[in-house]
Amino acid sequence: MTVASDKRRINLDALVIRFAGDSGDGMQVAGDRFTAGSAIFGNDIATFPNYPAEIRAPAGTLAGVSAFQVQIADHDIYTPGDSPMVLVAMNPAALKANIADLAVGGVLICNSDAFDKRNLEKAGYQSNPTEDGSLDNYKLYSVPITSLTLEACKDIGAKPRDAERSKNFFALGLITWLYDRPYQSTLDFIKLRYAKNPQVVEANTLAFNAGRHFGETTEAFESSFEILPSQLTPGEYTNLTGNMALSWGLIAASTKASLPLFLGSYPITPASDILHELSKHRNFNLVTFQAEDEIAAVGSALGASFGGAIGVTTTSGPGVDLKSETIGLAVSLELPLILVDVQRGGPSTGLPTKAEQSDLLHVLFGRHGEAPVAVVAAATPAHCFEAAIEAVRIALMYRTPVYLLSDGYLANGSEPFCIPDPEELPDISIEFATSPNKILSDGSEVFWPYLRDQDTLARPLARPGTRGLEHRIGGIEKADGTGNISYDPANHELMVRLRAAKIERIADSIPPLQVDDPDGASILVLGWGSTHGAILAAVNEVRKLGKKIARAHLVHLNPFPKNLSEILNRYETVLIPEMNTGQLAMVIRSTFLKDVVQLNKIQGIPFKVSEIKAALISLLDGGQL
Repeated sequence: MTVASDKRRINLDALVIRFAGDSGDGMQVAGDRFTAGSAIFGNDIATFPNYPAEIRAPAGTLAGVSAFQVQIADHDIYTPGDSPMVLVAMNPAALKANIADLAVGGVLICNSDAFDKRNLEKAGYQSNPTEDGSLDNYKLYSVPITSLTLEACKDIGAKPRDAERSKNFFALGLITWLYDRPYQSTLDFIKLRYAKNPQVVEANTLAFNAGRHFGETTEAFESSFEILPSQLTPGEYTNLTGNMALSWGLIAASTKASLPLFLGSYPITPASDILHELSKHRNFNLVTFQAEDEIAAVGSALGASFGGAIGVTTTSGPGVDLKSETIGLAVSLELPLILVDVQRGGPSTGLPTKAEQSDLLHVLFGRHGEAPVAVVAAATPAHCFEAAIEAVRIALMYRTPVYLLSDGYLANGSEPFCIPDPEELPDISIEFATSPNKILSDGSEVFWPYLRDQDTLARPLARPGTRGLEHRIGGIEKADGTGNISYDPANHELMVRLRAAKIERIADSIPPLQVDDPDGASILVLGWGSTHGAILAAVNEVRKLGKKIARAHLVHLNPFPKNLSEILNRYETVLIPEMNTGQLAMVIRSTFLKDVVQLNKIQGIPFKVSEIKAALISLLDGGQL
């Protein structure tokens, strides 16, 4: 529903909008509600929240700018968009931090009340850009958002400082009118979110409606715009972030495995939301434990796995450093364990709120001794659900730690998620040992904890306390079969090779890599993780130019799909875009002796479609990157 208006309404096929302001201006809330309204309307959506690293940087400074970008469309989209078509800037710092990204001719809405001398100086402006002509390349609307919000709230008794906090809802109301978004869901959200403070409910409601009516009545806006619903595959949809989808995937895996879920976690950006989300769902058979540090978190998860649960620990790169010794223990014990690494920029604290794919080599090789583990990488926010189930399947079936890689872009980004029928999800349950499995020469029956399955090389699992199945547990090398402590050199080599062979056997149960190559290309774009959307969109754009490009995306990074070698050798040129200095490229070269072309970006922000498109066109024209 939209506010009645005599103004023209223009149809758009897509819109990219960015809300930007201080970290306390509520830009994430405004962006989230605009996204939710668009999801309810039926648009395809993709989001990119961008947080400052500081918890509360000085107001009005570049360091404190928080932004939320969303693309909505009437067709399938794969990224939040390269350049916003609309920028809402709540102060000069927000404008300065984001104006370079705004498309030429784009709509710029500035909160004119914030463009005073003090705020301009904080942002490093010598003059007011809304008045000096420097923004003539954009369609500028200077709107006194703060004062109009205060005017709307003046009769409810709120202090001016409290009423001013509702200015994000004024901006949201204006954008809701301008782009004909449903508004009732936002009003319902305000009532629910702020129910404990009726004055806040009233202030936000008044500000939101004032923004809508301002758009309708002001002569500044000659028209409104509409983006029709997308033709999505029939089903029941919700809008999920990657962290939410991953959490739901872990719950689904626990249910389909008929095993309790245990999360041992220490809060760390950008993985903390998984702990928060899972803690809301204790009606399922799960326990969440916030440990005192990363080491305690992974230790508790490993203990839960030994006890017969699905042990999970969540972290980011710095936490992986601290968990590495216990992961080596899990390799030696051959216990299922899920290690979720939501990657961020490094090293050290690095860029804690930004995204990188910089942990691939770390999770592949970052342990002492020969300690191979399985690695699975999610491709999109919604795919985090499937990736979580797959990681649990592999961990249970092969009795191994499994790294599940996400990153800050996937974790915080969102897209429509078609809720699956639980009956259609795979059964990933396993059997626990309940009786002896070995008959000795004297006829006695015993339990050997390292007697392996001939197909998977997985050892049997016995729940602690099962009568007659008592066995040693610990980090010292075990003897093959019996599990007794062994310092025998030949046995150690045997166990090292068996553990490696077990990881290689995982390839028997993963699907072959699918290649999207409709017309026999000579160039393959190979990706992994969150580069999926940008690669797919770029390949589609290049194909529209009549060019031939093939595309494949890896989910399983250890082991690789069995047909990867054949695929690599099928193409003259293989381009690998990565948000690192070339980690997958290094592994591909060393494993398959295949030279590849690298396209690397290490800026804490995801690839633009245009960047990958330009690289492909250069390669097609015989150039080099």
